[in-house]
Amino acid sequence: MKTQWHQYINVINQVVKPALGCTEPIAAAYASAVAAEMLAETPTSLQVYVSDNLYKNSMGVFVPGTGKVGLAIAAASGAVAGNASAGLEVLAAITSAQVETAQALIDSHSVLVNRTETDEFIYCQVIAKQGDNESVVTISGGHTLIIEKRLNGEVIFAHSDNSQGSTASVCAEMEISIADIYEFATLVDIEHIRFILQAKELNGKLSAEGMMNPYGLEIGRTMQKGIEDGILGSGLMNKIVMLTAAASDARMGGATLPAMSNFGSGNQGIAATIPVSIAAEHYNSTDEELARALIMSHLGAIYIKSHYPPLSAFCGNTVTSAAAAMAMVFLAKGTFEQSCYAIQNVLSDSAGMVCDGAKASCAMKVSTSSGASVRATLMALNNHQVSQQGIVAADVEQTIKNVGKMVSQGMCATDSTIIDIMSA
Repeated sequence: MKTQWHQYINVINQVVKPALGCTEPIAAAYASAVAAEMLAETPTSLQVYVSDNLYKNSMGVFVPGTGKVGLAIAAASGAVAGNASAGLEVLAAITSAQVETAQALIDSHSVLVNRTETDEFIYCQVIAKQGDNESVVTISGGHTLIIEKRLNGEVIFAHSDNSQGSTASVCAEMEISIADIYEFATLVDIEHIRFILQAKELNGKLSAEGMMNPYGLEIGRTMQKGIEDGILGSGLMNKIVMLTAAASDARMGGATLPAMSNFGSGNQGIAATIPVSIAAEHYNSTDEELARALIMSHLGAIYIKSHYPPLSAFCGNTVTSAAAAMAMVFLAKGTFEQSCYAIQNVLSDSAGMVCDGAKASCAMKVSTSSGASVRATLMALNNHQVSQQGIVAADVEQTIKNVGKMVSQGMCATDSTIIDIMSA
């Protein structure tokens, strides 16, 4: 197997993994769980310091298993009930009694949350105290990437290189392009990538949960009612949008089921998985074809996201849905060129969608980008593509670079303004 193919598999295993709840508040829960473990008992007070972007993405989203919103309950729950060895599934076993204990810690004004100035987009430091003992855990560059642990002022762990937490770094040392990804996904031995089918299983369960029970804005359930009432059709496009939105409804509404995330985002993992899985059912694809398509979608999303910061004013569902469209063209027996057309079409359609924090309405953005992916796929299969219009260049690789430039250089002020508005 080619060296770069080994690298691709390693990257996917590194950043496509189960996550319970929105990953920004879960980062605080994880840091608190580690801090509590260092103290060997539940802390009596917590101080939490986070970057602006982590703060933004934690303000409006439910913490799974708690029925509550925000960083304070996330941190307190992590300290009271977190499993420090479970990573992004740190709160998987939380009980209602533990939630009450965590809330009592907050009610006693023993949990303080503050924004802090830092160049890192993903940053969280938790200071936990119990009696005369104090533990400090610092996460930087990745949702579970601990760079330092201190106990009573003594450094007991330090990791100076936090570059592995950024989207850019995971692709920096590799030879990779959309053509390389397509070749890998279509030609690699299936046994090396069959693991990706777990994404269909996990995200499919979230979708079913969102359809069965009322979470968030109930977008999926509302669309189902529209179909039953004859307002909406029951074709492939609406099925994809409905079931993808339902998974996000459940995830953002605090369902205690993990999502298979894509580079720290459960919603983007959902957007990379469910449209492709439903398209595979529509086209009667084999499990092998589905696995290849899911690899194409997930790795394609990672590659495009490597061109800009991991948290920004840009809604990453757009580029994830572009990669999903590429994969859906493959399932429809389209050509590589048509897969590139699909990417171009999605990026032209919804690249203006901003990120104004994680919350229930993220399910609407997931549905928007997923709908764009289906339209883009249909256009591509009929040899229609956006080219040399706006930020979309004639070549897909240049378009991806343009998106990266727009986000990295052009949207910094937008991000700051959004955070100011939300924090006012």
